[in-house]
Amino acid sequence: MNLPAWLVHRDAVGNAVAMLLLAMSVGSWVVLLWKAWLLQRAMRDVGRSTQAFWQAASLDDGLTVVRSMDREQLLLPLVQASMAKPTGNLAASGDRSQQLTRVLRDALHGVLHKLQAGQVLLATVGATAPFVGLLGTVWGIYHALMGIAGAGQVSIDKISGPVGESLIMTAAGLAVAIPAVLGYNILGRFIGRIEADLEGFARDLRELLLTQKN
Repeated sequence: MNLPAWLVHRDAVGNAVAMLLLAMSVGSWVVLLWKAWLLQRAMRDVGRSTQAFWQAASLDDGLTVVRSMDREQLLLPLVQASMAKPTGNLAASGDRSQQLTRVLRDALHGVLHKLQAGQVLLATVGATAPFVGLLGTVWGIYHALMGIAGAGQVSIDKISGPVGESLIMTAAGLAVAIPAVLGYNILGRFIGRIEADLEGFARDLRELLLTQKN
């Protein structure tokens, strides 16, 4: 099997850049596919679980329903936190309203952290992959020109071939970065929708518990 010339003639630095771009591409696509599957399930489960919870006869029944329907466990931590009984520590100080605000806020932060998993990788790949590809291009051009200078013969044919092959690294960097950026933006919109639903649920749950307490 004959490999492309731009792979055969690369040195250790060029191969390292190519392998880094490959790793970034594989990592970003794994995150994209995993997050798309997770968020699709999460959006469906949050809607169904929220509706089923408010149709339950009691908080205990609502907890049971959410536990069985919330496969990604996004609503469940909120319900469990709101029903927990604080003991003799600072978390138990203040009135019921302050306690609920505190525990629901902490539970919501944990859930949102789970939803945001992988977004940093996509943002990093989208921001750095073009520069990694540009580094490979610059180094490839430098390496090609040094080889031509060492040969002692300079012509358009000898320059255009190696330089053109080095420019492939710039295109590779863009090919890695563009899906990561698009995926980050699209997934971010879905995360924002789920976050808004969870915040609304937490607010309604807090008001319900305060009303029952009073």
